[in-house]
Amino acid sequence: MRFLPTEEQLDFTRTLRSLLGAAEVPAAVRAWAAGEHGPGLAVWSRLADTGLFALAVPEAYEGMGPLPVELALGFVELGRAGVPGPAVESAAAAVLLARLGEEAPAKRFLPGLAAGTATATLTLPGGPPYALDADAATWHFTVSAAGELRLAPAGTAVAPLASLDPARRLGAPADGGELLAAGPAVTAAAEEALRWARLLTAAQCLGVGEALLGRTVEYVKQRTQFGTPIGGFQAVKHRLADTLLGLEFARPLLWAAALSLEPGEIAAAKLGAGGAAYAAALTALQLHGAVGYTEELDLSLWLRKARPLRDAWGTPAQCRAQVLQSRER
Repeated sequence: MRFLPTEEQLDFTRTLRSLLGAAEVPAAVRAWAAGEHGPGLAVWSRLADTGLFALAVPEAYEGMGPLPVELALGFVELGRAGVPGPAVESAAAAVLLARLGEEAPAKRFLPGLAAGTATATLTLPGGPPYALDADAATWHFTVSAAGELRLAPAGTAVAPLASLDPARRLGAPADGGELLAAGPAVTAAAEEALRWARLLTAAQCLGVGEALLGRTVEYVKQRTQFGTPIGGFQAVKHRLADTLLGLEFARPLLWAAALSLEPGEIAAAKLGAGGAAYAAALTALQLHGAVGYTEELDLSLWLRKARPLRDAWGTPAQCRAQVLQSRER
């Protein structure tokens, strides 16, 4: 059994990596944190041209999916580049609407999400208690514990919440709004959307961890002490090796989860990738020394993402509970 990406999938990831490498993403992240969404949406538009967002939308609604493996591969690259915006939430909203099968909402919203001309933020029972980037998203969907799917009115003001990552602009979920659907079907669709959101957040965590490790390796090759690059010191090598092992052990968990979409495997992937990304952040901060704390250094953009992404769409405690619950079954 071949448990590796196909050549076509690898070509797709190489295309995304090349595009994002030339897109000046750090500048877009800083602008997004300041409330200027133009540069970030320009990056989003270029990503849409690759078909990335169409991977979450069925062909019946002008998409190419759902293709969870390809989408996970793409979201690793989003994490590696640090792309801002509600990408996970947009994909999860697409899954929710497609799974719901309500023709009117699906035909109304899915073509825009597939084309990348529209973005969405989403709050679900069991998910984070906030709406991500509601000030930038085209649509703001909420699913209540009672099984009601609502669309917040356009221009709804969202109370800001504090975030460890300034580029993750959080707000309290909107109240009320247009009722799109209700009932058990909404609850079932929300559960599936939650699984996809957790899977894609795990993919972003893996990408963030890889970016942190790569930047740290380059730094320790250049930083010298006693006339020797610190990367040659045994303690530094061991710390980097441990970080690499964490990321490499998380990778197959992610691919297994994308192939199966089983709740327990998705939770294991989120637990592994989130923990590995956070460990990579600690390693990067320690080995960069005092310079690692400076906002001027691009490294800070990834350092600030590791902890929030680790906890988004499934804290370590929630993921452990899901893994245990799945094993008991």
